[in-house]
Amino acid sequence: MTRWFPVESADADFLASAPHIFRFHKRFSAPPEKVWESLASDASLSAWGPSVKEVKWTSPRPFGVGTTREVALVGGPRVQERFFRWDEGRGYSFEVTKANAPMFRRMAEDYTVEPDGGVGTLFTWTVAIEPKPAFKVPFRVLAPVVKAAFGRLASDGQRYFAKQT
Repeated sequence: MTRWFPVESADADFLASAPHIFRFHKRFSAPPEKVWESLASDASLSAWGPSVKEVKWTSPRPFGVGTTREVALVGGPRVQERFFRWDEGRGYSFEVTKANAPMFRRMAEDYTVEPDGGVGTLFTWTVAIEPKPAFKVPFRVLAPVVKAAFGRLASDGQRYFAKQT
């Protein structure tokens, strides 16, 4: 049984004010409708590659503001999320409400899907993190590693959609 640690609430303002903000811009060789379909699918990010082990939606469809899910990453990290923005077909934002490790004070993510000329998509992903005080210094030191790990997921998406065309 997973032990959960509460994470403080975060909102859209936090995505621009967090101590650690990682932003990724990727061009996917699929139309925005296909990228959105994948993001909102049962598998969601876990279909893109090995970085995300499992995505379990814990709210019924149709999804929207207030939707919840649980995500398991390779290596053991797990989080529970609640969506505070849901723009059907264009993007969503969520806050992490619980994590299986007590390191986050606040955490939120934002995904945006936009047409990129022709049939491509510009995918913008923002990850905002504020570690708990005890983890501030270690997180500052490890931030480049954390950013690279998140960047791998964005690159997984790029490879996934390149194989779909």
